[in-house]
Amino acid sequence: MDQEPQSYRRSGPPRGAGSSYSQDTHFCFAAKNGETGLAAAAVDERLDRLAGPLANLKASVRDGRFEHLTILDGEEDIAGAEAALAKLSAGAQTLIFLGTGGSSLGGQTLAQISGWNIPGGADTAQKSRPRTRFYDNLDPVTLGRALANLDLAKTRFVVTSKSGGTAETLTQMAAALAAAEARGLRSQIDQMFLAVSDPLAPGGRNALRSLCAELDIPVLDHPAGIGGRFSALSVVGLLPAIARGLDARAVRRGARLAAHAIIDSKDGTEARHFAPAIGAAIAVALAETRGVRVNVMMPYSDRLQRFGAWYVQLWAESLGKGGKGTTPLACLGPVDQHSQLQLFMDGPAEHYITIIKPQTAGVGPVIPADLAQRAGISFLAGRPVGDLVNAQTNAVAKALAQAGRPVRLIDVDVLDEHAIGALMMHFMLETVLAASLMGVDAFDQPAVELRKAADPRGVGGERVTAGAAAGPLNALPSGRMRAGRRAQDQRSAGCDGRLHSLGKSGDRWPAGWTAPSQGR
Repeated sequence: MDQEPQSYRRSGPPRGAGSSYSQDTHFCFAAKNGETGLAAAAVDERLDRLAGPLANLKASVRDGRFEHLTILDGEEDIAGAEAALAKLSAGAQTLIFLGTGGSSLGGQTLAQISGWNIPGGADTAQKSRPRTRFYDNLDPVTLGRALANLDLAKTRFVVTSKSGGTAETLTQMAAALAAAEARGLRSQIDQMFLAVSDPLAPGGRNALRSLCAELDIPVLDHPAGIGGRFSALSVVGLLPAIARGLDARAVRRGARLAAHAIIDSKDGTEARHFAPAIGAAIAVALAETRGVRVNVMMPYSDRLQRFGAWYVQLWAESLGKGGKGTTPLACLGPVDQHSQLQLFMDGPAEHYITIIKPQTAGVGPVIPADLAQRAGISFLAGRPVGDLVNAQTNAVAKALAQAGRPVRLIDVDVLDEHAIGALMMHFMLETVLAASLMGVDAFDQPAVELRKAADPRGVGGERVTAGAAAGPLNALPSGRMRAGRRAQDQRSAGCDGRLHSLGKSGDRWPAGWTAPSQGR
């Protein structure tokens, strides 16, 4: 039987200051789960193919051209965000974040580490801060009721749109502005709103910036080289973290540690010892050699529930192109043991399960022995609740492996700012490297842009969002994909008489990774 490479079994960032994580993949290999497991050679071959993309990443960081990683060493934008948010929050009871997709999910993920959106999850310090709400889905009933019931004089809004032209977000903002005016708050609007958007390019258009300039609303710069779904470690995601009292600098330090092998190593980054590369190679090998095409993200913590939603967008929009990609699915443990585990264990053998396991042993209320006996849970007599969650996490991983399902375990020391920064950076890099292996562009979203180009918006018929260009990882995509992009160019040109760029994300690609022709 093909042996599992020992170097793959446990990987992760170097142990340093702050909490971190480790990745255990041995339940993915044939040596552990038989015929449905991976052959080591399949992973080796894909790791060998990542040598070039990793070298390109390193060169781009060294030259300061890959903002996704170079941003990790900066603090000036954090200081600016802290100052802007402090000014905005003066006298506020409620802080509302308007934005959709990548303009919201990263911030929700970070905010939830503090206990946001978990019943009873806020501590005393959290309760002293303005309540935080995210409105990322445009629902007319929800928006109408919220604006009707809020004390708008004590409500503040942070509006995020990278392009400045996202129809849903602009609609939310317009409705909020109208509600404020109706309450006699017109003179206070410049103190009630803060926006985040791309800097205005020469000759470009940005409806959000134009509106903010008209109303004297301050605007923070969205990093021009970073697209929405990769923006969690910029002010886009860090503003909500700061609003919840989290240490934004610690988030970046954790992310930097996860990318240490790319940022700091003077030698070549060895894919076989780089956790995101191993994760990417395994996910792609499972899809291509075993037909495992559903990637399940299953954290065992309420504070990681929104992390699952963030991961789904990251993986789906980055990889689902030109007939390629795999389907991400967000679950939550232990609750989804009672809903989806049956499918994972006994349904089609198409699920690759990642279990994120924060340290829960010894955590939580202790169950008195007499109550444990009377409740039929004598095994918990005198033990904390977290002991049960810890046992379930381990048991589920083993049961899935025994059923021949590939499982990856990610252990988290302490679930704090440092750890969530590291996890988010790991999966950003894993996604980018998986895209390289699949031969797709991690940073664009051509199908979404085609939908926007064709969307008539029944009240006017003109297209709103114009995005920035993005390019593939290390080669042009397939002819099928290029043809699709040419068709997109033609459709976009017909909407307003000029060519729109291909991807909304706006990511700048690293050195050596070829950008597609823009047809301009």
